[in-house]
Amino acid sequence: MSYSTSELSALRDNYRDTLLNDTLPFWLPDIVDKEYGGYLVSRDRDGTLVDDDKSVWQQGRFAWMIATIHNTMEQRREWLDVSLSGIQFMRDHCFDREGDGRMFFHVTRDGRPIRKRRYYFSECFASIALGAYAKGANDSQAADEARDLFERCLDYYEHPEKLSAKFTDTRPSKGIGAPMILMNVAQQLRETIGLESADRWIDRFIDEIRKDFVKHDIQCVMEQVAPDGSIINHFDGRTLNPGHAIECAWFILHEAKHRNDADLTKLGCEMLDWMWERGWDKEYGGLLYFTDVHGKPVQEYWHDMKFWWPHNEGEIATLLAYDLTGDSKYAENHRKIRSYNLKTFYDPEYGDWYGYVHRDGRVSSTLKGNLWKGPFHMPRMQWYCWQLLDERPKSDA
Repeated sequence: MSYSTSELSALRDNYRDTLLNDTLPFWLPDIVDKEYGGYLVSRDRDGTLVDDDKSVWQQGRFAWMIATIHNTMEQRREWLDVSLSGIQFMRDHCFDREGDGRMFFHVTRDGRPIRKRRYYFSECFASIALGAYAKGANDSQAADEARDLFERCLDYYEHPEKLSAKFTDTRPSKGIGAPMILMNVAQQLRETIGLESADRWIDRFIDEIRKDFVKHDIQCVMEQVAPDGSIINHFDGRTLNPGHAIECAWFILHEAKHRNDADLTKLGCEMLDWMWERGWDKEYGGLLYFTDVHGKPVQEYWHDMKFWWPHNEGEIATLLAYDLTGDSKYAENHRKIRSYNLKTFYDPEYGDWYGYVHRDGRVSSTLKGNLWKGPFHMPRMQWYCWQLLDERPKSDA
């Protein structure tokens, strides 16, 4: 059943109100480290700090998120100041300036390095943060830094040999993560700083995803493939991450909406449909974390758990697909996943969501923040869905 105009209006208001009155108050103001700058994200159910190390991903992600809320929902100087706290902490502490110049992944509270990953996603999230802050603060230096970081990411993308290898050359592979995240970075920088090359790079990333990861013959989006796009018939090569593919699908649907492109709408909806079918748990509801492309057992022992972030992506993807197509199945799936999410992840006593539950919906951990989970996927979902519905013509059913 499709959504009525009044239902969509109520959804719009709920996404906005829960973002501003539930999610953000859980994190602010305590997330800001008043002594060293940046964000203290590792929180228990009630917001108690459980670890003061800092995830560099979370510094960039929340700096982007709060600046974006300032830019698009309500302009508050204190929100820009919060964004700048994360940005300045990254500038001061999160680049290996005495080594290869890359960003760290994990640092101490005062910024001493602990770990650097082979990925360049710290740079990606820092880039979008700088872009969003640049727009809000009219800061040309931050805009230049955002462009520079994006160029570095593109260099790593085109020359992966510059990064430390995880595996030997025996069985080469590539993942969908790099092109999909870089696509979204380009989309964000197009919006915030008017990145001139954005469309060209987005086309390239979509072409790679379509050619190598989207498998029409078996109706699947692969997480990892050989360099030529073929399926690697081993555990890692067969493992699917439905939530990740659904996130990629809505990035493509976002581009379809931006360009009014029916072909991209079709591609994004196919990706969503296939991975919903492969990921939705028909017994308990929710999205399984990993599945196997051929239906074989998955080696990761957490494969049937439910994590918060795929369910955030599922809400965005189904609502965006409905907005673009008007197909009632997307309204039904949006209702289904939203109902599951509120019943399973939401904590009405303290606010925000739990991050990790067992297959049957029992809470596995009371953590609401760690190196991976923070105020990004959840507020991004609420912000994006509010923005989508707020832009929708009010006369639409």
